[in-house]
Amino acid sequence: MPAPDGRDHAPGTARPRTGRRDAAGAATPRTPAAGTSSTSAPAPAARLRRAARLRRGIAVASLAPLAVAVTLSTTGSGSPDAAGHSAAGPVAAGGGDGIDACRISGPLGTQMSEGLPTTAGYARSTGRVRALNLLVDFSDAEGEGTVDDRLKEFFPQTTRWFERSSYGRIDYRPETPVKRWLRMPKPFSAYGIERGAPFEPGYRKLVRDLVKISDPLVDFASYDLVNVLVTPNAGPSALDTVLSVTFAGNREAPVADGVPLANTSFLYSRQDDGSGSYARTGYRVLPHENGHVFGLPDLYTQDGGGAVGHWDIMSEDWGADNDLLGWHKWKLGWLDDEQVGCVASPGTHDFTVAPLAAAGHDRKLLFIPLSHTSGIAAEVRTRGGNDDSVCKPGLLVYRVDADVDTGQGPITVADSKKESGGCTRSPNVHAELSDAPFGVGETYRDDGSRTRVEVLGRTEDGEYRVRVHRD
Repeated sequence: MPAPDGRDHAPGTARPRTGRRDAAGAATPRTPAAGTSSTSAPAPAARLRRAARLRRGIAVASLAPLAVAVTLSTTGSGSPDAAGHSAAGPVAAGGGDGIDACRISGPLGTQMSEGLPTTAGYARSTGRVRALNLLVDFSDAEGEGTVDDRLKEFFPQTTRWFERSSYGRIDYRPETPVKRWLRMPKPFSAYGIERGAPFEPGYRKLVRDLVKISDPLVDFASYDLVNVLVTPNAGPSALDTVLSVTFAGNREAPVADGVPLANTSFLYSRQDDGSGSYARTGYRVLPHENGHVFGLPDLYTQDGGGAVGHWDIMSEDWGADNDLLGWHKWKLGWLDDEQVGCVASPGTHDFTVAPLAAAGHDRKLLFIPLSHTSGIAAEVRTRGGNDDSVCKPGLLVYRVDADVDTGQGPITVADSKKESGGCTRSPNVHAELSDAPFGVGETYRDDGSRTRVEVLGRTEDGEYRVRVHRD
């Protein structure tokens, strides 16, 4: 998960907050902060309860004075940063009646806020994105297998995932200029890396050593982000503890070729649940970690993936393929303002909404702002694109809170079939929320804001007719 100090946030640095409202308007307590790095998604069914507590975290960059100054003077709408890279966030800066009312934002200090636009310092999320891959081993954990074998675990699958999810708006280009294991000067045990380890001091030492060894071979200034693919036999099995972590927006990171390694993901042991699906789905930890590099928070909490389920890869990255929520696609610039229906005024509003997985520029997201920091989103989810496990298609409704830190539940999905047990039998997919979407004839109600979202019907080409009513 991302960290608020220039590193990818660490949930343990979250400042205390009051309770928030869930998607149905009920008050829910804050989950206490737990550590400084993200943990991993749920593990196989036999170890589900244990692994849910061991999810990967993001090390969130701290908001040092300099970082705050940059945030205040630069938007996340595609303007270049000091290194000439575009910031994350929507490319379009306007358009659509009342669309600005739907650009909720969080207060300064929120770790990886869901607000728009994404603050500066993260990697660009549209256009050509060059990802530098460096493969690392240690004297007490020698490179397991060949470099090519390790790369094949993630590529070209990751590139294809981003292409599908972004509708071709991101050209993700993984590059590996050094085709060998880079041996670190210290044994793995000497760096003190464990689940939840902060950037200081272990990761800083590791990054410094990595720069010293690779800088003569690599032009770091040519890349937008760094993936450190550690030999999978370094550290514990992912079934026990997931070490994979990202440090994002970290302007205090060691510098190479004039640029800090500000957006760096570390990948460790294989997320193999033994179900035989690893060859197809094991790569998905990388899109999750790179999601942090683009400014997206962790959606799981200390209780696992129960807030969002399998509806976003930032919630669950084990198991069957899944996509990002429409809110995240708008935040990353993969949906235009014209594809978002903003319902800021009272009254009855009718829309036709295309499935999120569909190609084209039809409307794909509805948003109902409740305050300047929160709102209700709705989108159509069907089996297609990156969504392999959708067992009940329909209108997915969820609440977005831009003032909630990463890993503390910034998004909560509304369950249309509470306590049903769900409709999926796919391993490592949160079952209860698998039938969360609302079908034709069903209505979502938020009594607190006196809002109703009704699914009126479907068109012949698979789009949904939706009515939003606000008193």
